Amino acid sequence: MIGWLLFFFGIFLAMLGYASYRSYRKDRTSDDFIFAGSNIGTILGFLTFSAALFSAFTFMGMPDFFRSHGVGAWIFLALSDALMVFFLIWFGYALRKRATLRGYKGIAGLVKTCYENSFAGYLVFASAFLFLIPYVAIQIRGISIFLDAAFPGMLPYWSWSALLVFIMLIYSEIGGLKAIVYSDAIQGVIMLAVIWIIGLTCLKMAGGLEDGIAQVAASNKELLSLPGPNGLFSSPFLIASAIAIVLIPVSQPQFTTRLVVMKSLKSVHRMAYAVGIFAILVILPTAFIGLYGAIKYPDASTADFLSQALLFDQAVPVAALAVVGLFAACLSTTNAQIFALGTELRSLLGGTDKSNMTVTKISILVFSMIVLVFSTYMSDELVLLARVSFAGTSMIAPVVLGAVIFNKPPKALIGLSAFALTFFILSIVGIVPDKYFELPLDFLMYILLFVFTSIIMIAHSRTQKQENEA
Repeated sequence: MIGWLLFFFGIFLAMLGYASYRSYRKDRTSDDFIFAGSNIGTILGFLTFSAALFSAFTFMGMPDFFRSHGVGAWIFLALSDALMVFFLIWFGYALRKRATLRGYKGIAGLVKTCYENSFAGYLVFASAFLFLIPYVAIQIRGISIFLDAAFPGMLPYWSWSALLVFIMLIYSEIGGLKAIVYSDAIQGVIMLAVIWIIGLTCLKMAGGLEDGIAQVAASNKELLSLPGPNGLFSSPFLIASAIAIVLIPVSQPQFTTRLVVMKSLKSVHRMAYAVGIFAILVILPTAFIGLYGAIKYPDASTADFLSQALLFDQAVPVAALAVVGLFAACLSTTNAQIFALGTELRSLLGGTDKSNMTVTKISILVFSMIVLVFSTYMSDELVLLARVSFAGTSMIAPVVLGAVIFNKPPKALIGLSAFALTFFILSIVGIVPDKYFELPLDFLMYILLFVFTSIIMIAHSRTQKQENEA
């Protein structure tokens, strides 16, 4: 096992090293470092977008989600991602158009410029910081759970997290976004290949799809229907989850940046279609793994199930490749989101190009250390924690959409987004209830945000039309 691990990790790290070398330029500007020359093609674009989107929470969280909550997990993620693809086509066009007119250094900076209001920009950054830091910590927590269970006593628990963050810092500091894009492409391919190998192996060990479903039906038939054995997949939960996931490109800066740095609008459209196909391909085998877990490990803990299904029940080369695949999946999301936070902070700063580059690199280091500390305190509910992150960042969608849609957006959207974000945070810390009338808070918040955002935007459009006619 150790020999196979060293072999696959050696190849993986050599590829990352080569990507960093290819990306390094001694005379680069901060824009080159942050935006990779804004010349990313379709293939690299869809691989980096997909690798940032489907991460350790997909690789480990979704099999456990299928095992615990049943087939509704497919609706929760796969259907929502399909809807996001259609939204990406419009949003990519609108965002790139606005970025061309107003300049783009980050979504927080763009919002600040469009509203001519610093608070609007800092609101977007605060949302990203408050919810992406825990989300990145989830990824690191996930890989640490797996590696600690797979190799007990080999290293202290925190060492696995520190190793991942250290590798990420090295190549992101050397190559900037271009190195991250190249590494995402490598990691995306590895993740897809590994998860299909393991998924098909688990499906075979379950007796095939038909026999596996029959065994699940005999032991716990509620896994095969909604709302699932734990009642999680209610209509409000699924609708709210779909909205949160569809709004990910709006509210999470690692994705807005990737839309802007694409070579052309045609590349964005092709990338969106490819992401939809990738979503189906990467989620389907997690259902097979979850099916196997529901049959063989229905009462096991998350760590025990993952270590058994992904490692000990696999052939040695496959198990070693699974470790590398999980590490790659976690690394891709970690670097994308921490780098995005550094980008967003830079977009709000003035100063010289050299000072901005220094601040960006230092902030990436600081954010990495914060994530490392947070990862030791996260729970094992990877998917549900990820969903909270999606929902939290989506609360500022009105202020971002206003900046993208209108040349002079209505400032009322700033207050609306600030109120929504604050109220959602208060529900997380328990100051206000997270349910009203037996409905989840985020579901109700989306209804209110849709109504008030629509009223504000329609009224603003009419006012602008009247001013233009006058």
